[in-house]
Amino acid sequence: MTIWVDADACPVVVKEIIFRAAIRTETQATLVANSFIKVPASKSITFLQVPKGFDVADNEIVRRTEEGDLVITADIPLAAEVMEKGAVALNPRGERYSDDTIKQTLNLRDFMDTMRSSGEHTGGPPPLNQSNRQTFANELDKYLEQQKRRCNE
Repeated sequence: MTIWVDADACPVVVKEIIFRAAIRTETQATLVANSFIKVPASKSITFLQVPKGFDVADNEIVRRTEEGDLVITADIPLAAEVMEKGAVALNPRGERYSDDTIKQTLNLRDFMDTMRSSGEHTGGPPPLNQSNRQTFANELDKYLEQQKRRCNE
């Protein structure tokens, strides 16, 4: 099992949570981005730099993701694609995407894109707060614990 991180837009504080969890549980975490990102020296953490370009990092994550992997992303289309491959997708606020809600979430995203394209100022998501960070850490720990139990069965 690998944790794949859509790292270009992932908040630093979330990356730090991922680093600590990967090292603590000896789980492979790979950050994928088209610009350099410094990662801790650890056998559990790697960085994969991809060429610049639209969706290059996303496409690389999809290509490498396997069933049972965890993908950290706020990119809803990426989440949908990796879920189709049997991976789990978690956003940096700690919300786990589900088969029940991903289509609805994609539709809302497309609607908001249409609104922005027409000149409507919709604003972005609120800044990440302490509650979001705690929710993310809890969801990550819960997933890693579930994986550990599966491996021990």
